[in-house]
Amino acid sequence: MRMPLEGVRILDLSAIIAGPYSTLLLADLGAEVIKIEKPGTGDGARGMPPHYVEGESAYFIAYNRNKKSLVLNLTKPQGKKAFLDLVKISDVVVNNYRPGVIEKLGLHYEALRELNPRIICCSITGYGSTGPFKDRPAFDICVQARGGIMSFTGEPGRPPVRQGVPMGDLGGGIFAAHGILAALYQREKTGRGQKIDISMLDCQIAMLSYRGQYYLSGGEIAQPLGTGHASVHPSRSFQTKTFEIVLDCNLQRIFDEFCALAGVPEMAKDPRFSSRENRFTHQKALYEKLEALFLTRTGEEWLALMDARIPIAPINTVDKALTDPQVLSRNMVPEVDCGAGKTLKIIGNPIKMSEIEKEKFTPAPRLDQDGDQLLRELLHYRDEEIKAAR
Repeated sequence: MRMPLEGVRILDLSAIIAGPYSTLLLADLGAEVIKIEKPGTGDGARGMPPHYVEGESAYFIAYNRNKKSLVLNLTKPQGKKAFLDLVKISDVVVNNYRPGVIEKLGLHYEALRELNPRIICCSITGYGSTGPFKDRPAFDICVQARGGIMSFTGEPGRPPVRQGVPMGDLGGGIFAAHGILAALYQREKTGRGQKIDISMLDCQIAMLSYRGQYYLSGGEIAQPLGTGHASVHPSRSFQTKTFEIVLDCNLQRIFDEFCALAGVPEMAKDPRFSSRENRFTHQKALYEKLEALFLTRTGEEWLALMDARIPIAPINTVDKALTDPQVLSRNMVPEVDCGAGKTLKIIGNPIKMSEIEKEKFTPAPRLDQDGDQLLRELLHYRDEEIKAAR
């Protein structure tokens, strides 16, 4: 059975997170992703501390499964020629250079489409290729801060908090993958490639979601709520006798059923709590009652009582999340063969499709692991040409 993107070849010039995450998503769906890496060090993520597996950074492993590695020196004529030869037989080029760098190398979309009118070029930068900030450098924490989400992440009355995973980078990667898929689909109709311009800041603004719309429609500037919700009550974490859990009673019927199961049916009939609007108005009194209620049982008891019928869950640490029976049942922690009888557990692909009978995963490539093979098989280069391209 063919993978959805089998036959699609992607040249990945990006490094660290945003670009590699976008191509990771596409590689999981069957695209042939060739990481074009610089001589010596390759992707900067290869040297990221503190954890290493067989000398390879766990940070790099996290974003580069199912890919191939090819070292080329793009500042030298033979290395650049090899890259341009690959462009002629590829579908997508991804980069996350600052605006202007790709132009200096002569590898921008306008130049590449002269070689291959079907080529799709996706550029991922902090602020995009236009606007007053286009030339500024920006990493994940910068776009999280400027995009507004950091200002209301954390506990009330405490300093702003960066999100626990690099959502500035990951958001850019997710939107880039969506754009590439849309461009591939449009190319099937028009026969032409196109340029995709992804700003990580734009992606953060898009993910402001209803908190952004609340400001545009009602002038409300979002403030930190901890685990709480701006509109839904009760919806937050609660301490039990043993550990913290979260509860979300978004709908009236869920709140009514929760009260019945918890042995406090009178709470659902209390005029202060009998509707979503009333619970919003009287949320302080509501949470005082619920905080006392949850301390009467252990977390295990609450989960056993509610788990199958009420939106409730434990706050798992990472070790517990990655050994959760539901997570394991979905093949979200597969093992890959590293050769020499060694295996490695990695994070799986969340996109499950009926036409994919069995998911396939390969470990992140060693630097230039596939270089000779790619240049020989795809470009039919001789040994001296391969050496010159390096």
